[in-house]
Amino acid sequence: MRFMMLMIPKGYESAAPDAMPDPEAVAAMMRYNEELQKAGVLLALEGLQPPATGARVSFAGGTPVVTDGPFAEATEVIGGYWMIRVSSRDEAIAWAKRCPASANEVIEIRQVHEFEDFTPEVQKAANGFAEMQAELSQRP
Repeated sequence: MRFMMLMIPKGYESAAPDAMPDPEAVAAMMRYNEELQKAGVLLALEGLQPPATGARVSFAGGTPVVTDGPFAEATEVIGGYWMIRVSSRDEAIAWAKRCPASANEVIEIRQVHEFEDFTPEVQKAANGFAEMQAELSQRP
């Protein structure tokens, strides 16, 4: 089973575009990342720049509208993620609990939909999805 662990740092929604993490916190997080890697469960991980550098595209009325960050209505934003492969939700939770997160951070855990989980009708509508995933996984 694949799970995405989403890091939600409180206050990141209003971080300056050039905000940088604390080097000691990064070092602690790297030790955690190495644990995930050594255990063979880590598939991918990335940190995200603050919302001030981002954009949102909404589709109210069917027309795309671009809003540059920061986003006034945002109360929680994603600061980064890990993609892991583990045998259960409980195991994903156990890994999240080991993270050296600070008191102002929350990790949300979400299971990834596997193609086989969908009904035959949804699989038919997503014709080519499995091949697309396979091709993407072969890229360096």
